[in-house]
Amino acid sequence: MEHKIVERSVLARVARLVLKSPNVAMVVGRTIYLSGVKKEEFLQNKPWVAHELCHIRQFQEHGFWRFLWLYLKESFRHGYYHNKYEVEARLAGTKEAMAAKQVKQTPSAPV
Repeated sequence: MEHKIVERSVLARVARLVLKSPNVAMVVGRTIYLSGVKKEEFLQNKPWVAHELCHIRQFQEHGFWRFLWLYLKESFRHGYYHNKYEVEARLAGTKEAMAAKQVKQTPSAPV
């Protein structure tokens, strides 16, 4: 999935302050904006990457302006945590975490 990553984003910093979080990744279109975390550190966190890639897919499925509108409307109606687009992205992150855990727990076959 084509995307780019911007470190030390002012936009993500504002979100970070609003959310009172030590680090934030946020997506607009095909760009992941980071604040409080370096690109290399972010990329090592596969569940977090899966979450943000889910948002990129949502932008692609709905179109840029339509998705922004749908996301904002959903946030106003249900709040950030219960926003269905955030729920879907959290699920993508959880699935990635579970898959990684399963790979770690799978014993190697004897050679």
